[in-house]
Amino acid sequence: MTGQGALSSCFDVTGLAVATIAAAGSEIARYAALGNVDDADRRDTRPRVTVDRRLASMWFGFSIRPEGWSPPSPWDPIAGDYRTRDGWIRLHTNAPHHRRAALSVLGVAEEKKAVEAAVAELEGEALEAAVVAAGGCAARMRTKADWGMHAQGRAVREEPLIGWRTLPCAAAMRESGATSVGPALAGIRVLDLTRVLAGPVATRLLAAYGADVLRIDPPDWDEPGVVPEVTVGKRCAGLDLSLAADRARFEALLAEADVLVHGYRPGALAGLGWDERGIRAVNPGIVDVALCAYGWTGPFRKRRGFDSLVQMSSGIAEAGQRWAGSERPVPLPVQALDHATGYLMAAAVVRGLVLRRDQGLAVTARLSLARTAWLLIDAGEAALDPGIAAETEEDLSPTIERTDWGPARRLRLPVGIGTDGASFASPARALRSGPARWTGRTR
Repeated sequence: MTGQGALSSCFDVTGLAVATIAAAGSEIARYAALGNVDDADRRDTRPRVTVDRRLASMWFGFSIRPEGWSPPSPWDPIAGDYRTRDGWIRLHTNAPHHRRAALSVLGVAEEKKAVEAAVAELEGEALEAAVVAAGGCAARMRTKADWGMHAQGRAVREEPLIGWRTLPCAAAMRESGATSVGPALAGIRVLDLTRVLAGPVATRLLAAYGADVLRIDPPDWDEPGVVPEVTVGKRCAGLDLSLAADRARFEALLAEADVLVHGYRPGALAGLGWDERGIRAVNPGIVDVALCAYGWTGPFRKRRGFDSLVQMSSGIAEAGQRWAGSERPVPLPVQALDHATGYLMAAAVVRGLVLRRDQGLAVTARLSLARTAWLLIDAGEAALDPGIAAETEEDLSPTIERTDWGPARRLRLPVGIGTDGASFASPARALRSGPARWTGRTR
């Protein structure tokens, strides 16, 4: 550990950042040691892993520093916290269909004051249920005690932080492990079906260590406020999985991938025709890592969700409100559940690669934002308020990144693995900006 400072919060957000980034870095180091196949004890050959507390904290926010341009706000004007008749509720309306759902339930036009007035007349739990039933995203503010007694809070607390399933598979032995030269993950193909924000954080780190990450989006999806942040090092393509030709192309990509990372709600990918059995029918040895918002069991398991909503549901925002003495919910200073879960996903991906290479196992891993929330809550309220010193030139990479939107700088990576000077092979790109195909393998 190096660096100083901590994000101001009633929870140890910087500790969570350091721990989860270190977990991912440690797994990459473990995988890098697989190239030393003649060593009796590979632990002695693992590169040293270092994590900078300050940079880890900063990477839990935004890493990109545009020069001469500005990305749009990541938040829709209607998204936010609203006072109900009996408390607070958060509406997440960044996606147009989620916004339409919330407005249809409220019966108002797309205008903030009209939404405020309508919400103030309603009880939070009933409004939350109505918005969710309409296909939208909402979460009323609960206390930690409320969440601990709630059926979903109890269910997700019983889930493992990372849910593992493994099975023997001869096809899993096909790749030969890390090479002694080049980035640790060079030649690993990652098929990325994730969107804001945890999954893209995971695949961004994999790309920094050499993985060939191919992100696939549907024709109508966009997240302009975060795309420049999370597509660095990746290639981006589009497919419409309702079309036969695009489904065939997707299966061809899946068949040649080493890793599949996806963030659909439980059962949603199966609804498109690729449940876990279907995925393994196409590619028996693939490392299959997925996340959802509220957990894989319990009454909310199929609920749409995002970091800010889980913070409201789980009592994190209410604890922040009490800590700050505020009249309003006070979330974490960054979207820490997204980022932490993303780095744990990256750790799970690389552990899966290790088990595939070393033991011939096909690996499935499942994570959720709500389970990561319990990790932070169970660590206790820390009342940390030292802050992070102002950013300096030393925090930034010297390289100018020529993104699709203009030049930018980026924070230096928060994790170091031996002498591997990890870097991104390509700048941030727009969604659907390239073909849906793999590049040639490097090993």
